[in-house]
Amino acid sequence: MAGPEKDSRSGFVILVIHINMALYSTCFWIQSGVMPYLSKRLGMDTVMFGYLQTTFAIIQLLGGPLFGRFGDLFGGRAALSLAYLSSAFTFLLMGLSTTVPLLFLSRLPSVFMHGMQAAQMVVTDLSSESDRAGALGKLGVSYGVGMIVGSTTGGLLISRLGEPFAAYVAAAGCVLNSIVVMKYIPAQTKQTRTKENNPETASSIFSVKEILRLLSIPGAAGILAIKTITGLPMGVFQSMFSVVAMDHFKLEAEHNGYLMAYIGVLQMVMQGLVVGWLTQRIAEKSLLLWSILLICLVGLATALMTNVVQFCLTCIPMSLGISIFYLTTNSILTKIVPPTDTGAMLGLNMCVHSLIRSVSPTIGGFLFESYGFSSFGYMQFLINLLVFLYILGNSAS
Repeated sequence: MAGPEKDSRSGFVILVIHINMALYSTCFWIQSGVMPYLSKRLGMDTVMFGYLQTTFAIIQLLGGPLFGRFGDLFGGRAALSLAYLSSAFTFLLMGLSTTVPLLFLSRLPSVFMHGMQAAQMVVTDLSSESDRAGALGKLGVSYGVGMIVGSTTGGLLISRLGEPFAAYVAAAGCVLNSIVVMKYIPAQTKQTRTKENNPETASSIFSVKEILRLLSIPGAAGILAIKTITGLPMGVFQSMFSVVAMDHFKLEAEHNGYLMAYIGVLQMVMQGLVVGWLTQRIAEKSLLLWSILLICLVGLATALMTNVVQFCLTCIPMSLGISIFYLTTNSILTKIVPPTDTGAMLGLNMCVHSLIRSVSPTIGGFLFESYGFSSFGYMQFLINLLVFLYILGNSAS
């Protein structure tokens, strides 16, 4: 295939991926708005809601590595289709849930609900290393568009038509996404096939040997460890945000949707514009260090704020720090492995997020009930201060 023709086709595929991501995000945030109000209507308290979130995270933790290897072996089209159909089934079962046990069971199909991971796999395949962070960051713009539309739409649908109807809309959107993928995404987006380069493991979706091999690559385990430790306090806060919005800020579903839309706009600006601009001028490892310091200071500000207006102001540096941190770590991880293993590495990366989400709701529920909202901020401040000092000390020695 000629160069210009290849670039044109790659550009079209990436455009479709961004459309997919916007619709996927819309559906995800519609169902995210449904979850706290549906669980409350079914009689769940804060602790039980935390268990529900933990169940969801553990299921995704189990599916992350399998999904990454699946994408490496069978290509972008298969990975995206699996992610969107899994999402559709999850949202459909949530809408049909009339009891707490059914709501828990609705989380089971989410084992392969990895829409962002699948999109990152394809964009990684089609982008150069020098543009990797910026290309991944632009996915954040599409995700932010969906977050805005989904949060506001979800709030309106829940308020006027009820939680089940909103969940069905989210499921229908994911089915539409899978149809678009089957029609417009090529079966294979990697430049080289995994089977040609690694014949011993090409037929195995799950391989402990492969996971250990990836972790043994210099720098991989260290970045994943930093991501886990730094991400835990943020995960605790994010897992409890819907409860905080209802119980601490006293927001109704519609107003909560507007707040999430505001955060979505910030995410779009930071990931789509600011982070890409910074990565062209500052080394990724330096950006990683200073993003941890910014997240640390934001934790202190979070502990001291008392109302929604202050929270909205705090969200600006919070979005910047989180965007830099996640995009630089994602970019570094995809660069230290061969192109045939980027899906598997992104799967391990997703495991970190799922591991954090599996423990953070329980921690968050305990902290919120025992010590109040400010405990989230103090936890974020102390942990990230220690991580910052540790990295700074190692880089100086």
